[in-house]
Amino acid sequence: MTNLVLTEQHNQTLVIRINRPERKNALTHDMYTALADALDAGHADDNVRCILFTGHESCFTAGNDLGDFAKGLPGDFRETPVGRFLFDLASALKPVVAAVNGPAVGIGTTMLLHCDMVVAGNNARFQMPFANLGLCPEGGSSLLLPSWLGRVRASELLMLGGTFNADDAYRLGLINRICEPADTEATALALCDRICAQPPAAIRATKDLLTRPTVEQLKEVMLEEGALFAERLKSPEATEAFQAFMEKRQPDFSSFK
Repeated sequence: MTNLVLTEQHNQTLVIRINRPERKNALTHDMYTALADALDAGHADDNVRCILFTGHESCFTAGNDLGDFAKGLPGDFRETPVGRFLFDLASALKPVVAAVNGPAVGIGTTMLLHCDMVVAGNNARFQMPFANLGLCPEGGSSLLLPSWLGRVRASELLMLGGTFNADDAYRLGLINRICEPADTEATALALCDRICAQPPAAIRATKDLLTRPTVEQLKEVMLEEGALFAERLKSPEATEAFQAFMEKRQPDFSSFK
């Protein structure tokens, strides 16, 4: 496993930590593989009753490493590292909690839609800038967000790709708690401890009942999103957006139809 993703045991909680703070925890293909491996290991370990995703006190994740993803997604989306991670997360049998500080961009926000509880620092900033980059929604967000927030709110978040803070996320029902950044992980771990103290089979049954009504539709949507996302990575719009990002300028989409 890459040292850019670390794991540690806290009581009966497996902590999975994104550990690339010098690049704002931007995720590469190898890091997605490590995240999926850690998630699978947590589900296979009988000593683990809960899984916690976290990052650094200053940053959860800035999303995909554009240098890595500008090369495209190899093969069938379901079998790519990011596809494997998203599907493993969406079908997780054990409770998943997230502790979020600082930027949570792209998948840094959409992966939270598959978590059972989320704690955010008051420095958290959420964003899904897929359209801004010439891409499309991923992680089942095009299904989950409209069903949770309503069409117009989901459209604003996904079409305009603006940043929203922890207070906004709480108001929208996307997170459970807001705290000081220094307390975020401890607060999340306390929630995990409370979950772990509950009857484990009853917790798994509850999670299954909460997710079962949409699981098959969610898988279909994630495959559709993934296939289109891979196509969009090759599009002239994405090329312009990525080039503008590298050159630290605003992209110009005025000539596109």
